[in-house]
Amino acid sequence: MASDPDFMLSLARGLAVIRAFGDGKPQLSIREIALATGVSRAAARRCLHTLMTLGYATGTDGVYELTPATLSLASNYLGATSIARLAQPVLERVSSQLHESTSVAVLDGDDIVYIARAAVRRILSIGLAVGSRLPAPSTSLGRVLIAHLDDAARARVVARAKLIRHTPRTIVDKNDLRAELDRVKTQGYAIVDQELELGLRSMAVPIVGPGRRVVAAMNVGVSAGRADKQTLLREFLPVLQQAAADIGTASRGA
Repeated sequence: MASDPDFMLSLARGLAVIRAFGDGKPQLSIREIALATGVSRAAARRCLHTLMTLGYATGTDGVYELTPATLSLASNYLGATSIARLAQPVLERVSSQLHESTSVAVLDGDDIVYIARAAVRRILSIGLAVGSRLPAPSTSLGRVLIAHLDDAARARVVARAKLIRHTPRTIVDKNDLRAELDRVKTQGYAIVDQELELGLRSMAVPIVGPGRRVVAAMNVGVSAGRADKQTLLREFLPVLQQAAADIGTASRGA
C-alpha cells in the first residue's frame, strides 16, 4: 500500500486496533494490541488515544476496551443493508418452524461474517452473534458463498485458504475442497457434517439478490444426534430454500 498516495495508513491502523478486540478478548493491553495488529506500541497507543477521545474506547490501568459507541459503526451497515434487515423476520420464522438456530452470512475475505441470526439453543462451543466470524472453507455458509464466486475469485480464495483440521472430518486437501465446491454449486446447497465441530451438522443455501447474484447465504445448524443428512435433505432443505427465495425476492424489490 506504500505506493498508493490515497491510502491512509493511520485509518488502517485504527481499524486494525478496533478489530483486535474480538475472539473472546474484550480487554487488551497496548502490548497485546501491538502483537495482534502488527503495529508498534507507539502507534497502538496513538490509535487508542484517538479512539478514547472520540468515545469509542476506554482504558484503566493499562487495560483497554471498546465502548458501546462502536455499535453505531455496525448498525450503520446493518441498517443500510436490506439483506440483513429483510432476513431477520424470515430467520425467526424458520427458527420457530424447525426449532433450530438459523443464520445469514456474507463473505469477507477468507471468513464469513454473520449479519443476521435467530438462535434457539447453543450447539457450537463458541458463541455466535451478528458480527461473528468463522473460516469460510470449513462452514456450510462459506462453501455456498465461495462456490458461487466467479472462477477467478474462487480460485484465489482456495489458493490462499489455510485449511485447519478442526475435527477428523474436516476437509484439509485443496483438491478435495475444490471438488466439494463444485458439488455445492451444482446441487444448490452445502452440508458440513461435523467438520467445524464434532456433534454439529449444518446446511446452507444461497440467497440470490439483485442482478441474480448470490449476495449472502442462509443456514441452519443442528445437533448431529437430532438430524442425519437424509433428514436435512427431506425436512430442512425445502424450508431453507423457500426462506432464501423469500429474502432474495424481497431484496430485489427493496
